[in-house]
Formats: sequence, structure tokens, C-alpha cells
Amino acid sequence: MLDRDLIRNHPDLVRSGIARKGLEAPIDAFLSVDLERRQVQTELQEKQAEMNRISKSIGMLMGQGKKEEAEAAKAQTKDLKEAISAGEGRQRDLDARLRDIELDFPNLPHDSIPNGKDENDNVVVRTWGEKPEFAEQPQPHWDVAERLGLLDLPRAAKISGSGFALYTGLGARLQRSLFSFMIDHQTSKNGYYEVYPPYLVNRASLIGTGNLPKFEEDLYKADDDLYLIPTAEVPVTNLYRDEILNGEQLTLKLAGYSGCFRREAGAAGKDTRGVLRIHQFDKVEMVKFTKPEDSYDELESLVADAESVLRALGLHYRILELCAGDIGAKGAKCYDVELWSPGVGRYLEISSCTNFEAYQARRANIRFRRAQGDKPEFVHILNGSGLACPRLFSAILETFQQPDGSILVPEALRPYLGTDRIS
Repeated sequence: MLDRDLIRNHPDLVRSGIARKGLEAPIDAFLSVDLERRQVQTELQEKQAEMNRISKSIGMLMGQGKKEEAEAAKAQTKDLKEAISAGEGRQRDLDARLRDIELDFPNLPHDSIPNGKDENDNVVVRTWGEKPEFAEQPQPHWDVAERLGLLDLPRAAKISGSGFALYTGLGARLQRSLFSFMIDHQTSKNGYYEVYPPYLVNRASLIGTGNLPKFEEDLYKADDDLYLIPTAEVPVTNLYRDEILNGEQLTLKLAGYSGCFRREAGAAGKDTRGVLRIHQFDKVEMVKFTKPEDSYDELESLVADAESVLRALGLHYRILELCAGDIGAKGAKCYDVELWSPGVGRYLEISSCTNFEAYQARRANIRFRRAQGDKPEFVHILNGSGLACPRLFSAILETFQQPDGSILVPEALRPYLGTDRIS
């Protein structure tokens, strides 16, 4: 959510910021309901003050023997109580309406991000490593995996339907090796605190991260108030919902492995081969809670932490700074880490590292105190994948395929996989 004072006092600034994203927001509806709510609040305060004044006068009137005047004053307080009760009900209704309207607001883009309409306007910040060269066209991962018995997609479809994967043999072990290596890497090398979150979360948690109400069609609903998580971002961010953190502990850096579940309702027909886009996948997520003045430095280090996994594995990648039109509703500034896929012949997103500023913190009511007795402030929240397994799995099969058809295992994974080669 955005700061109410910002919308109330600078609506044109909010309009222009949202327009940079190519999005819309119910600004006029907010201003109208907010004005009505403040008017009701003022009326309630005036009635409460009047009732307090009259209530105090009743004792004085009784002491002066002015019984009739005292009874008239009592009747006035009764009418005022009824009016106050009705006003409080109206205020609650307006509070709920205002909250619903606020949840429809996207975040504002940071001034530093480039303007643009879509992914074609994103800016390449840097690349690392070289694209691997092959004597012949490298096989896509789905062909490699089928030949080596690492994936059984037909049986996965039989069990669950299209868009699911069944990893087999060394393919299953490679999958397990990837998320074990990555969580170890982020905790031991980059200083994150490990958590293992629930895979089911309530509606309040998804509202806190901005997945609800806007993106409900992409979620799997398990029960009346429980949903399968689309990413560990949701439970890890909500660890501190409705809490006030000690400012001396910030920045908090948490990393959690989880399964992720997505309908991918808006991506029908895109990247359907192999495991490039599936409904269930594994991922390590990094989440930071920081002071506002530190959040953009922490964003840069978050990207570096995501990159460090790919460098350890020797995989070529590039970093993109997303333009305003491609950043999405929730983010203020975002970098994408794109991994080179030799078999597909293009870069594929494997991590998005985003600074949400106070947008999620306001929705989840996560605050901090700089010192004892100070007024609480909203934290800034950042997150990024560190990393997602399916495209990492596919890139390893495509990048390290050998002339004899085997796959050379990156050295960092060998202690986890127990071999230096898959054949």
C-alpha cells in the first residue's frame, strides 16, 4: 500500500508514477471516500466532546437542585450516544471501503528506473562469463533429460496433468543437490538466516505481499482461507506481520527453500517445453527487512547474492534493470537475472530481485523502532530468488553437455551429487 498522506496531498504525483508503469489506480475513489471518512471522524469528535461537556454538567445541575435541566441534559446525552454509535458504524464501513480501495493501488516506480513500455525497453546492466561454444547445435534440456533418464514428463502428466515434472534417477538427485547447495551457499557464504516455511498460507499473508486480491487467478486455493504458496516470499515476509522490529537488528536477511505452486494463468502457451514453465517447482528465496535509507544498497547486494550462485556454477548470465512498464504492480525497482540457455538459444529469467520499499510493509503492518521510545516506522522489504531450480536444472544440462553425450557436473555440485558426470 501507498502512504495515505501521499495520495491525499499529492494525487498528481501518484497518478504520474502509476502512469509510468502503464497501470491505473482508483485515486478519485480514494479521495472521495477518504474525505467522507475524515468528515465523519470530525463529526464524531465534535459529538464526543459535546457529550463529555454535557455529562460533566449533569452533576453540577443536580447539585444545584436543577433537576429538570439535569434530566434534559441526560436526554441530550442519550441522543448523542445514539448518534455516536451510528457514526462509528459508518466510520467502520468507510474504513473497510478505503482499505479495499487502497489494496488496488500499485506501488510507485523509483525515480531512477528507466522509462519504457515492456521487456523490450529493459536495460542490460552487465553480463558475466562467456556463452559456451559447441561443435554442433546443443540439445535442449528436454531431449538431454529424456536420453539420460532424468525426467519422465509423460508420467508426470498422467499423475497430475500438463505442466508438472517427474524427476527420476540422477535427475531427482540433481534437483535435490541444487536446492541443498543453494541454501547452503546463501547461509554460509552470504550470511542469510535459514528458515523452512509452511507451504500453505492464509489470505492475510497473501494480502500482505500483494498477491491478493489482484492475482488470485494465479494461485491454487486449498481451503476457504488457505492457499498453496507461489513462492517462499509469502510466508517468509509474513513472519513479522503485525510486529515491531528492533532497529538495531536491521538488516534482517532470511533465506528459505520451498516448493512453489502457480497456475500460470497469464502464461498459457509460453515456454511449455520441458521444465521452463511448470506449475510446481523448487526455489530458494531471499528476503530482507531493512531501514529505508539502506534499502537501495541492500538491493544491489541482493542481486550480487543471486549472481554468486551462477558464478559458483560457472554459468553465463546477464543482469537487466527493468523499465517502469515491465516492473509489475508491487515493485519500486527491480533487476532480473537472466541465465543463458544454449539449447533454447536465449536468455531466461531465473531471479527477480526487487525493492518494494514500504509497500508490502504497510499491507502487512511490519514496522521498526530506531531506539526505545521512538515512533515506529515501516521497514523496507526486498526479495529475490536465490535461485529457482527448473531453469537452473535445464541450463546445467544444456551448458555442460559433452561430445560423448554425458553432462559434466559443476565442481560446486559434485559433493552434493556424488559424481562428476551424468551419463
